[in-house]
Amino acid sequence: MRPSAAEAGRRGSVQRIRRLLRRPAAAPVALAAAGAAGAAYLYGTNPHDPGHWLPRCPFNWATGLDCPACGATRMAYDLLHGDLGAAFHDNALMLTLGLPFAAVLYGRWLSEGLRGRRWTPSFGRRGTAAVLGVAVAWAVVRNVAG
Repeated sequence: MRPSAAEAGRRGSVQRIRRLLRRPAAAPVALAAAGAAGAAYLYGTNPHDPGHWLPRCPFNWATGLDCPACGATRMAYDLLHGDLGAAFHDNALMLTLGLPFAAVLYGRWLSEGLRGRRWTPSFGRRGTAAVLGVAVAWAVVRNVAG
């Protein structure tokens, strides 16, 4: 039995969508869209005030201590509203090192994807140790300094 024209058209559409989603640029573009949606929600939701649908840091909840990323949501909110000083106060390391580092990695990922190439970052042992060392040192400093 032959499929109807409508069914064949649907199959063709599904195949085109699957091909589109397999392109190397699909994941970074989807991440940008999800980030834009999250930023739009965060713009109208002040994480400095309690009672919003923003999750609490599980590490902070379990230990009462700040993890290296604690304050990143508040920092993003403050950046969206143009308050650089408050953003720095919320998480100085994430603002000065984390965001530029993430922007460079994302830019490379998107650039390679748009060229039709897949890219996976590789930090190696030293790079991984450096990132973890800075994160642990930052967590210690911010919890000791209070």
